[in-house]
Amino acid sequence: MHFTFNFAPLLPYWPVFLEGAWLTLKMTVLAVVIGTAVGTLVAFARRSRRGWLSRLCGVYIESVRNTPFLVQIFLLYFGLASVGVHMPTFAAAVIAMVINIGAYAAEIIRAGLEAVPRGQIEAAECLGLSKWRIAWHVMLQPSIEKVYPALTTQFILMMQASAMASQISAEELTAVANTVQSDTFRSLETYIVVAALYLALSLLVKLVAWAAGEYFFKRRRTVRRAAAQTALAARRRAAMSRTAGQGAPGANTAQRSAP
Repeated sequence: MHFTFNFAPLLPYWPVFLEGAWLTLKMTVLAVVIGTAVGTLVAFARRSRRGWLSRLCGVYIESVRNTPFLVQIFLLYFGLASVGVHMPTFAAAVIAMVINIGAYAAEIIRAGLEAVPRGQIEAAECLGLSKWRIAWHVMLQPSIEKVYPALTTQFILMMQASAMASQISAEELTAVANTVQSDTFRSLETYIVVAALYLALSLLVKLVAWAAGEYFFKRRRTVRRAAAQTALAARRRAAMSRTAGQGAPGANTAQRSAP
């Protein structure tokens, strides 16, 4: 069987592909921003001394993490419609993504909060800082810095999971691909293009997350700069030691040859 790649039939559909990619990116950005805020609140509530609040957040987290994302979308879109609550496909997809990423982000951020030394919090309390300032400056910022790589990975996974929104006819990238391949009958080429676009979007999200981390986590830059300066100083000392060691034999020879 002979097969040749032919991307020419897909050229008229490039605007459609780009519109689907833009919708995917827009859904991801909204879900990440709102979902991270929800996850932060849930992470603090999960550590609350109020038992009922902590248990309620635990139920939310375990319910989301132990059910498929596709089922969650269907519950919001089809389940609510059966009781008279109708919402647009875009809104249903974004809300489902927010609920999902909020649960995962809550556990990631809570792990970072648990890593903050208790003595550091007690020292802030002794200085008379308010609870909000302690939560923001002493607990949340160092925690986010520690778990930022895990959060970034979760953001990318959520963007890829947005393909599930095609099952409720949201015109994101995967839904566009399904339409294009049914029109052109070039399934392999269509999904190669879609895979390349998802790869580009993932790299874009990773780049933006890295730039945001470099901007907000100034201590990271300071530590990296100090480590680079220390390494450079160590290399210079090593070079000076080698130079001194190479010059010593010549000096000794000159002393022995002197009358």
